[in-house]
Amino acid sequence: MNHSTYHNQKPNPNKPNKHTTKRLTEDQVRLLESYFDSSKKLEPDRKHQLSRQLGIPPRQIAIWYQNKRARWKNQSLEHDYTMLQLQLEASLLETKHLQKEVEYLRTELNKVQSEQARHNRYYNNDYQPLMDSSFSRCGDDVGSSSKSLEDDTETFCGFGKQVFDAAEMYTAARMMGMDILHFSG
Repeated sequence: MNHSTYHNQKPNPNKPNKHTTKRLTEDQVRLLESYFDSSKKLEPDRKHQLSRQLGIPPRQIAIWYQNKRARWKNQSLEHDYTMLQLQLEASLLETKHLQKEVEYLRTELNKVQSEQARHNRYYNNDYQPLMDSSFSRCGDDVGSSSKSLEDDTETFCGFGKQVFDAAEMYTAARMMGMDILHFSG
């Protein structure tokens, strides 16, 4: 018998079919699903118990369990894949955000470093408001101004080879009893 004649044969009504199965009712499916939820694996004793309880062959119960387990695994994989996709998207967004923040911080660091370098050049090379050996009023060589110390927040003075903030110098001078009323800047 070749393949094409096998499919063209009509079933013999006198010969019983080996795999006669009937469609499960909604109640049977609900009961099978409740058992499936409690245990994904079908034990032989459970299979025979369900067969007697539902009035269907044990083989049909085994096939239903096998199909249900395959669908459950596929759904579980799809769910896991979806969750991984969401986590990946969140991680990518976080990475972009962190990259932007790093770039911003690098820019700010470069600004601060260049300002610091400019400040170091200004006070160490180009302009030296340092005094040789004695303490005097700040800014005598730069030009005069009648601003008081409270108005001038960025004034620096020198004593010897060290540079001090004007407020520190003012406080130190007052503690030593010197009368410094105005700084020029």
